[in-house]
Amino acid sequence: MFQFSYAEVMADDVADAKERERQVLDRSIELLAAARDRGGFSRESIEALFYTRRVWLRFIEDLKQPDNALSVELRANLISIAIWIMKECERIRRRESTNYQGIIDVTTIIRDGLK
Repeated sequence: MFQFSYAEVMADDVADAKERERQVLDRSIELLAAARDRGGFSRESIEALFYTRRVWLRFIEDLKQPDNALSVELRANLISIAIWIMKECERIRRRESTNYQGIIDVTTIIRDGLK
């Protein structure tokens, strides 16, 4: 029978959570790139914006939790980034912007920081 310390189990949980977050952000980046490449207001655009918005709303919910292990300052910065991304998604949805690349760039930076 295997016995693991609490610290080992928690470290695995954190690593698994980070990997899931990376995968979710990878998918968002893929969808946004497809929408950018397609151009205009397409099915790809709708799917990318809807998915990206859901991802960042969920991140905000998690970041607002008092038991979140990140520092208050980092959580606040990430929430600010999430709000910017969601506003940019809304601007694209309203056809006031085509800044897919800006969202992709910021999301890529966040994803790469999850290592």
